[in-house]
Amino acid sequence: MKERLLNGEQWSVKGYWPWVPLKVSSMEIGQELLGVTDWLPATVPGGVHADLLRAGLIEDPWFGLNSWKCEWVENRWWVYRAAFASPQTGSGRTELVFKGLDYEAQVYVDGKLLGEHVGMYHEAVFDITEAVRTQERVEVTVMFKHAPDEMAQIGRTSQTYTQKSRFNYKWDFSTRLVNIGIWDDVLLRMHEAWSLEDVSVTTDADAEAGTGVIAVSASALAAGVATGGASGNAGGGSEGERVPGRERNAGDERMPSAGSRALVLRVDVTDPSGNAVAMAETPLGADGGGGGGRGSLRIPIEQAKLWQPNGYGAQPLYTVRLTLLAGGAVMDERVVRTGVRSLSYALNEDSPAEALPYTFVVNGKRIYIRGVNMTPLDHLYGNVTPEQYEYYVLMMKRAGVNMVRIWGGGIIEKERFYDLCDRHGILVWQEFIQSSSGIDNEPSKRPEFLELIAQTAVSALKAKRNHVSLTVWSGGNELMSEPNVPSTYADENLAMLQALVAAHDPQRLFLPTSASGPVQYITPEQGVSHDVHGHWKYQGNPGHYELYSDVDNLFHSEFGVDGVSAVKSLRKFLPAAELRPVSMADSLVWRHHGEWWDTYDRDLELFGEGGLDDIGTFSRASQWIQAEGLRYVLEANRRRAFRNSGSIIWQLNEPYPNASSTSLVDYYGESKMAYYWTRRAFSPAFASAEYRRLNFRTGESFEARLFAGAHEAAEGLTLRSRLFAADGSLLHEQSDAVSVDGDHAAHAGDVSVLVTEAFGELFLLRLELCGADGAVLHANDYFFSTRERDIYAPALAMGAGVGLTMAALGDWKPADMGTETDVRDRKPTDMDAGERWLEAVTRSYRLANESGEIAMHVHAEETTNGWWLEADDLYFTLLPGESREVAVTCWRKRAGGFLAEDRAAGEMLPELAFRGF
Repeated sequence: MKERLLNGEQWSVKGYWPWVPLKVSSMEIGQELLGVTDWLPATVPGGVHADLLRAGLIEDPWFGLNSWKCEWVENRWWVYRAAFASPQTGSGRTELVFKGLDYEAQVYVDGKLLGEHVGMYHEAVFDITEAVRTQERVEVTVMFKHAPDEMAQIGRTSQTYTQKSRFNYKWDFSTRLVNIGIWDDVLLRMHEAWSLEDVSVTTDADAEAGTGVIAVSASALAAGVATGGASGNAGGGSEGERVPGRERNAGDERMPSAGSRALVLRVDVTDPSGNAVAMAETPLGADGGGGGGRGSLRIPIEQAKLWQPNGYGAQPLYTVRLTLLAGGAVMDERVVRTGVRSLSYALNEDSPAEALPYTFVVNGKRIYIRGVNMTPLDHLYGNVTPEQYEYYVLMMKRAGVNMVRIWGGGIIEKERFYDLCDRHGILVWQEFIQSSSGIDNEPSKRPEFLELIAQTAVSALKAKRNHVSLTVWSGGNELMSEPNVPSTYADENLAMLQALVAAHDPQRLFLPTSASGPVQYITPEQGVSHDVHGHWKYQGNPGHYELYSDVDNLFHSEFGVDGVSAVKSLRKFLPAAELRPVSMADSLVWRHHGEWWDTYDRDLELFGEGGLDDIGTFSRASQWIQAEGLRYVLEANRRRAFRNSGSIIWQLNEPYPNASSTSLVDYYGESKMAYYWTRRAFSPAFASAEYRRLNFRTGESFEARLFAGAHEAAEGLTLRSRLFAADGSLLHEQSDAVSVDGDHAAHAGDVSVLVTEAFGELFLLRLELCGADGAVLHANDYFFSTRERDIYAPALAMGAGVGLTMAALGDWKPADMGTETDVRDRKPTDMDAGERWLEAVTRSYRLANESGEIAMHVHAEETTNGWWLEADDLYFTLLPGESREVAVTCWRKRAGGFLAEDRAAGEMLPELAFRGF
């Protein structure tokens, strides 16, 4: 079986009033009905909004309130068309395959209706054998009806009836911009007489023995030419490269027998270096009536190179090639790249007996989850580029993230994303597509919904189970049988999904929902919190610190703190008059770009009424509180490992430009302060402080408990603690010996110091965890005040890094990413046809503080707008006379959709500007 992508053909799209494409001309006057647009060039995969913007028919939806002007698009019908040369066919049928149609469509070839399709997440497959064998060129037309009227964030989950991504209809981090179009690949499949079907490749390992096993199973399907014409709308999914992935409709014509030639499944395994390590065969048999038998193999791997989660080791991938033979002739091949590892689940320490297992165990080692929630990367998810996927996965990896939750209000991502997670060690928590709605949150029991979500689930299970990164399935987001009570396996909807997981991916855990109870939201009440959500706001001083120091949840799968986006980003979508510190209550434009995430009053309380007088100061202050609040939650949870087994931050990214949100990285790819403070909290080795408030008056005792931890057991460590005044003068110093066991945080000691006038109004606690050789393994800075109110106002009077100097250490050079990413040194055989990789350059800088006061939160901005930026550390503090070397990596922007023009003209190298708070 061979495949040919049709993405690059000359696609065009045209808009119509509803039903007009079926009528063509007016019955009253006989005149042709021309449509609401002319034929426009279309991008496939993509969505109609980006095509309309390029054609000048809509204004930039992200600027100001412009998205309001675009809501007409979802209420029109849209027709795509393209013509392509007929391929060289195989001995079996040729299929036209749409991997993602959004949402309800009719598909035609040369004007003949092949069938209808409803749903985003299962393939639409049509037999076009006769057309391609009798014509040199074939024209395909796809007619989309207007988008269904589905629930936005506020509504009734019990009344949802589609499998369309709901965040498109308006969510707290997005606007209403409902996508329509061909959002994933279009291709031709040219079959031989038999095709592989229902491929499963999973692995297991004995870490102590250093051995592994690759379990393979597959069946064969006769792929002869159908006697009844079109094969119709079919479900299925990608189960590896070159996948037929087709579930036939009950009404499809049976294929004629391909003969009784013996069918054999052969499996060849090569190790990560390309060396052959195993070959095995099993007969599949043939029933003479169109169906082959199913075969299974368990292939032992000696001296296995084990796949580890990010931060725990490397991610070597084995190549598993499945070949279907009929009488010795090759009928079909499938290639799956996978890692060898064991996966199991355990109860937390001191867990109630009725709790679910929230501890993930890989290769026999408990993995403390340091995770992020990921929304779709763009409202226009069909236009997301390979480079965008790679950038965000690398940002996860470099931040120490080892799990990503694919949230149920978003989408089931494209295969490239899961491939990247396999490559970089990011465990995947995959939710099925359903979410809370506020008015009620009960999983829908509508028959049409259950049929659709079952179809989505089977497609996703068969495609994603072959990814070594896939770790856990969840029924959806915040599904509740009653307020604050998560739904359970007893729910009809979730019981069905549980059964489907057991049938198609039995080795993985299925959680009914996230959170999974017995209460939904975080609470100070003891003994009732298993997996919980919340809060998403800073809880104030001292409330934030009192709450998170004392909670006892077993797992924390969604929470966050909000912060304003970078000014560089704000300038791209806010009118000039709106570039000001303002409350969402006082600006429609700010409200439109993040109503729930107003930090104005919070930040005034901490920085003072007169301090936040310009947009730059407001942005930096807001990001500071976001970073401070989020870091404390992460560190407090981690101090309780493995009574608490992990944290998943809401959220890594945002699909729409928000003036303020809970994201670590804004829509334009600019990292907030919270990204870098999260990175420190997620470090393999860590030092942290537990404190109950941010302000200590003169004459009081400053109190903090000190902790250290690491992935690996280590003895002879030292935790050094120093207090500094704002002018850099040393106020206190102590060193505490500590050893760590590789699982738990160790209490290293306590700081208890009388606050005197010498502390000034702002002082700093610096922690440094040092190895036995004295090398600093991890460092953390915490900022406190002696003021009763406006506690961080003194920071606004400091010099913002006036004495900060920067020296580049050499020129920009191509980044040597090693195994971290596929760049220019990859062999062509490792890439799909036409595949592109991120272009990366790197450079180091030495930063020095030559002023007489601390330089807080030193960070960089890429000023050409042509590159995404990441550094090995930013938003750190330099004492007077202190210097630090920083390594910076920049990736050339290659985004799609509305972001396609968000890049510098030409091919100039990055330019950086550094500053302090």
